[in-house]
Amino acid sequence: MKNMYDLLIIGAGPGGYVAAKKAAKLGMSVAIIDKGPVGGTCINRGCIPTKAMLHAATRYRDIKECELFGLHVEGAGYDLQKIIEYKEASTAEMRADLEREFEALGIVFVQGTARVQAGKRVRVEKEDGTSEFYFGRQILIATGAKANRADIPGADLPGVMTSEELLSSDESKYKSLLILGGGVIGLEIATVFRDLGAEVTIIEISNRLLPTMDGEFSDALEKILTDRGVHIYKESILEQISEADEGLKCRFVCQGETRELQVEGVLMSVGRRPNTEGLFDANVPIKLERGRIVVDEFFRTNVPGIYAVGDVVGGIQLAHVASAEGTYVVEKMNDLKPSVIVSMVPSCLFTPISIVPSCLYTDPEIASVGLTEEQAREKGVPVRCGRYAMEGNGQTIISKEAVGFIKILFAKDSDVLLGAQMMCPRATDMIGELATALANGLTSRQLMYAMRAHPTFNEAISCAVENSREA
Repeated sequence: MKNMYDLLIIGAGPGGYVAAKKAAKLGMSVAIIDKGPVGGTCINRGCIPTKAMLHAATRYRDIKECELFGLHVEGAGYDLQKIIEYKEASTAEMRADLEREFEALGIVFVQGTARVQAGKRVRVEKEDGTSEFYFGRQILIATGAKANRADIPGADLPGVMTSEELLSSDESKYKSLLILGGGVIGLEIATVFRDLGAEVTIIEISNRLLPTMDGEFSDALEKILTDRGVHIYKESILEQISEADEGLKCRFVCQGETRELQVEGVLMSVGRRPNTEGLFDANVPIKLERGRIVVDEFFRTNVPGIYAVGDVVGGIQLAHVASAEGTYVVEKMNDLKPSVIVSMVPSCLFTPISIVPSCLYTDPEIASVGLTEEQAREKGVPVRCGRYAMEGNGQTIISKEAVGFIKILFAKDSDVLLGAQMMCPRATDMIGELATALANGLTSRQLMYAMRAHPTFNEAISCAVENSREA
């Protein structure tokens, strides 16, 4: 049959393209469909462009503060258009590399809007209005999620945007920006624009930034951002956005007091929703809950032969989780033992805990894995907590980086690692060591066996582990 494949994947983001490469390497014929370019939101409108902008903005702040190192730069400035070109070049390079891999592995990429029909048939509508049909012995849906907009008056005005719209725009110069939402995306973009000199205001509905993270880290990051000039309003609600003579007028309530603020742009950073609109024909009985695809523990939908992974099924919405789930599904299809896991049950617990690293690319970076001290307390798990303040770390002293700290949790009785949180340079790279240790049930004694080079940021892990053994 024409256009018949062993695996038909809808969505070319991290969940889809990682699954496609794995399947092709295992000998499956694979086609992957996406209405946009390869890479999905992550490469084109999310992770990669955000981190490119962060890198450029942080380097600019480094230049402005270089007198700390005895250096002097006159007339420091930036060209926003060249920063945008650098961002676009970074995404283009990743896309090109992925396209080369697809070609080498024989993966067919189809650009168009997919709609799943009965009999594992998928109708793909092309940009020119023509349609083509594809068939899969197995179908994997990895269509991800799209950014929400808050349902408030004025949310559709020009200058009000989601992160995807902001990051795909070539008009990103704002002298003042209001960010609705103090989560990961909002804080990373706040860092970019503040480092580039904009007045940045964050409005967060809860009583702290990063509500799901260890409170000690939230408080520390809030202080750093405030010291850098970011205005933060917690326990606040944005009520209305209206047009003003220059920009937008925003009315919000902060702890019972009504306030107004005029800005050039408003970023809606209030979560994401599964991307399933128009994905299925009416006669395809896929079970949905509030827009997300319902799957079992093997990522099977209620329709035999159709699987779903990543943000479209809910759960932890991170690119590396989608990739791990896509790999897992393909390995199960080929009767292989899964090579990746996202949770485990430590020997001292009766419930699973996540071993998914969570990263925030602010300055300093924040990364965590496993349980926080608050979560352990809620579960009634006795822990020993090791701490180390980075102010004594040699690399921190040399680099004059913002001072952070590391916390590592071990079960009080069994000494098994249960979680780690860190706020320091290179935290997003360093967390991998502790995720590996957590996945393998290592103890503090076993973590101390390995030497860590000096001077490095990473040697602070040894100090935190040693501190836990003194507790």
